[in-house]
Amino acid sequence: MITASQMRAARALLNIDQRRLAELADVSLPTIQRMEASDGVVRGNVDSLMKLIAALEGAGIELIAENAVSYGGGRGVRLKATAELQHSRTTKATSSISTRAA
Repeated sequence: MITASQMRAARALLNIDQRRLAELADVSLPTIQRMEASDGVVRGNVDSLMKLIAALEGAGIELIAENAVSYGGGRGVRLKATAELQHSRTTKATSSISTRAA
């Protein structure tokens, strides 16, 4: 399906805010906010998810699944999941939690 990170990246590539994405997908703003606040894969009503994906694809976004090949001709970005990157994320998250607890 789609992850919250992909949603935020797609909006950034389209240069639109959450409200505009909600309009394009014909879902409520709180629905988009809830989806983007998800951790990992977005969960929600299947109809809302399908509307969201259709709206993004209609606007020119190609959603690339993990380990999938992209055959599109446009520019884009892709998050590389390496051990170093995963370690960096974990370290930053742990550091952030420790800072907030202090």
